[in-house]
Amino acid sequence: MLCYLKRGAFICIEGIDGSGKTTQARRLVKNLRRRGVDAVYTTEPTSGRVGKLIRRYVLDRKKRVPIIVEALLFAADRVEHVETEIKPALDKGKVVVCDRYVYSTLAYQGAAGLDLEWIGHINKFALKPNIALFIDTPVDVVVKRLKRKKTVMETSQNLQKVRKVYMTMVQDQSLTLIDGDKPVSEVAKNVLKAVIELLKTI
Repeated sequence: MLCYLKRGAFICIEGIDGSGKTTQARRLVKNLRRRGVDAVYTTEPTSGRVGKLIRRYVLDRKKRVPIIVEALLFAADRVEHVETEIKPALDKGKVVVCDRYVYSTLAYQGAAGLDLEWIGHINKFALKPNIALFIDTPVDVVVKRLKRKKTVMETSQNLQKVRKVYMTMVQDQSLTLIDGDKPVSEVAKNVLKAVIELLKTI
């Protein structure tokens, strides 16, 4: 499904909403920079035109749009993201830390009933990360954290289904499991350890 990159290092941080993945992605960038690594943070949906459309048309509504539409919009946003942000940074030898990537589409739209193989097909252009980490935090914990207005995808029932798909990707070794049900600093330490071990090999 994914193409292999040639330069730089590409790291993805995944997790269900409220898992702490954004906090960990940003901390990872800071921790890498402190060690002299030229690291950059990026996220999906992006702040580009398609990403803004996703936030307005997909996320900020009471009822979900057709799941196929969701998947196609996320894939379109990802094309622009890869071509205009990720590839240029990797070509400069930077370490790119991405907060959500194709695994989120597989998990969220897959949990809603879309065929995972089809999702993979419409994302076949996507670069393969050097490592993708899954911050695993219990659903009951994240629901308590999500005190703000929830998106249409953040119900407890839906998040249980999404986590289940994520765990299948952990089992097939597409994702590396990080226990997110620990103090933030301890999770950050474990994330950094996994990434440093990776960087030593490349």
